[in-house]
Amino acid sequence: MSDLKKSLILIGGGGHCRSCIDVIESENKYSIAGILDQPENVGETVSGYKVLGTDSDITKYAEQGYFFLITVGHIGNASLRKKLYQRVLKHHGLLATIISPRAYIAKSSSIACGTIVMHDALINSNSSIAENCIINSKALIEHDCSVFSHCHISTSAVVNGGVTVGQGTFFGSNAVCKQGVNIKENS
Repeated sequence: MSDLKKSLILIGGGGHCRSCIDVIESENKYSIAGILDQPENVGETVSGYKVLGTDSDITKYAEQGYFFLITVGHIGNASLRKKLYQRVLKHHGLLATIISPRAYIAKSSSIACGTIVMHDALINSNSSIAENCIINSKALIEHDCSVFSHCHISTSAVVNGGVTVGQGTFFGSNAVCKQGVNIKENS
């Protein structure tokens, strides 16, 4: 491959993966090389992209310089997303950061590697989003918020100003929290 810096392997081939593909194609920053999923799905396609192998192939693709994005969803808990993220890091894999062109991120905010910001999400000033997070469609993260690693801020959720969202938290669809609260990890 001539441009491995832009080649992307997705890890997980379910519904969240399909939503991620739409955002990745819209951003047009990475070329999706394929997907790693369950053994029974190898050879199948997801939204036109081939399932190339399983998570045991992370090592091979990391050695070849591919970027990765964890496209397993986060319902219930973040344990699988966290495990896959750690496996990529263990093998010195590169993690992509994906931001929909339809999202708004304030200049004073930061988004860490391995995170995807989906369509129509809004992240206001002085907020930070850590590694391996999902900021889902139409989520609003207000000013001065900290979202720690492996969180999922779900569709149309509202995280008001000054909130800290602890690692591994699932913040559900249409949920709204009061300003200035600290949400414990794995909530």
